[in-house]
Amino acid sequence: MSLLFKGRSQGAERTSISATQRLMMFFVSHVRQALASLGELWRSPGASMMTIAVLGLSITLPSTLYILLKNTERVSAGWEQASEITLFLHRDTQPADIQQLVTRLSVWPEIDSLTHIDKNQAMQEFKEISGFGDALNYLDQNPLPDVILVTPTSKHTSPTAAGVLLDKLRNEREVEVGQLDIQWLERLHGLVAIAKELVTVVALLLFLAVVLIIGNTIRLNILNKRDEILVMKLVGATDAFIQRPFLYTGFWYGLLGGLMAWVTVALLLWWMEDSINQVAQLYQTQFNLSGLQGEALLIMLALSVCLGLAGSLLSVYKHIRAIEPK
Repeated sequence: MSLLFKGRSQGAERTSISATQRLMMFFVSHVRQALASLGELWRSPGASMMTIAVLGLSITLPSTLYILLKNTERVSAGWEQASEITLFLHRDTQPADIQQLVTRLSVWPEIDSLTHIDKNQAMQEFKEISGFGDALNYLDQNPLPDVILVTPTSKHTSPTAAGVLLDKLRNEREVEVGQLDIQWLERLHGLVAIAKELVTVVALLLFLAVVLIIGNTIRLNILNKRDEILVMKLVGATDAFIQRPFLYTGFWYGLLGGLMAWVTVALLLWWMEDSINQVAQLYQTQFNLSGLQGEALLIMLALSVCLGLAGSLLSVYKHIRAIEPK
């Protein structure tokens, strides 16, 4: 070994790097490669914007369906009244017995609230609504029974649980008839379940498409830089060092695609807001359409970033390892 290289070797042996310096160097290296990958996207704006647009529009559809489903659940928040059970009591039931029945039922864990409708009150309301007040005055006695409206808890609003509760209530001695529209409940829950499954299937298919699109884009980038990768491996670069820029490229694709999807969803909701308000006015109600905000937005961005990284990982681990100098 020459004196020149011998001195250099001894100098290298005397040099030591602390753990803090290693951590700082690792952090600086990652930041540099992340910015370099972002610069690569900036230097080819046309191709990058086309890829980001495809990713953003692919994420927009499941995000929009998710928002519409959540807003539908908000609108149907009062649909649990469809599981309200109506109990018609015997006509000869005394007020004291009715009060005891209400007291007994109020402690049941399946019941959220009870409403007693007195038969005299019901008759008065019927006279006012029906318009037959004069004719009803000729009746010798009130034909309407006392009614108790039973609202189950949220855990017992499903068709099966509500049906079990109805059978239990019918066994009370004061109850003559119990009524519950089970068929309507089954249809309601069936439609909501179908909507959720449809959103899940569409989201999974589009997310798979996003992963494949990013994977193919990264693969083309790797093939275009094949000679550069060969030179880097010849001078001693590791696979992990070569893979990082491509991984960060997938990260930027996912992040920018998620931001574009967020903007697109906001524009779609703004465009639909007038039509939704017109429909709400027909039902004499007010409804504010909510979009991707707070936690939902963070989840969508995190999901889009994960999709970008997953697509890049598929190509990076396969194609970079296959490029080896002969």
